[in-house]
Amino acid sequence: MISIRPGTRADIPQAFALVTELAVYEKAADQVTNTAEQMAEDGFGPNPLFGILVAEDSDTQKIVGMSIYYFRYSTWKGKRLYLEDIIVTEDFRGYGIGKLLLDATIEMAHETKCTGMMWQVLDWNQPAIGFYQQFGTRFDDGWTNCHLDF
Repeated sequence: MISIRPGTRADIPQAFALVTELAVYEKAADQVTNTAEQMAEDGFGPNPLFGILVAEDSDTQKIVGMSIYYFRYSTWKGKRLYLEDIIVTEDFRGYGIGKLLLDATIEMAHETKCTGMMWQVLDWNQPAIGFYQQFGTRFDDGWTNCHLDF
């Protein structure tokens, strides 16, 4: 059983392990300069810079996926939710956890009165592109920018 909930400072070590796993998958592990300590301060300090939703395996209490987002402002569209990453650990992919996380993130955008969402996906990441296409996502060229308008 997987539950989606807001992340806490205590979740950051497991969340940062997912960040590292994603960097390895994207062949960019050497580009990670962030730390779990910095991530905890940036997300749960006096001026939080991001929000986090986590997917937790209720049997093991282990974080198996997460969505990290923040808010941005468009002069044309107003308040937008920017999805920085959805990450599901490799052993748990294919069970619908990514969909649960994206659905919860979309709901967060609605609850916080955003006019839409945007994010990026690497143009070679066909599994992610196929996943996002299920949501009626609009894709741009190059570093593919994705949008959901509400």
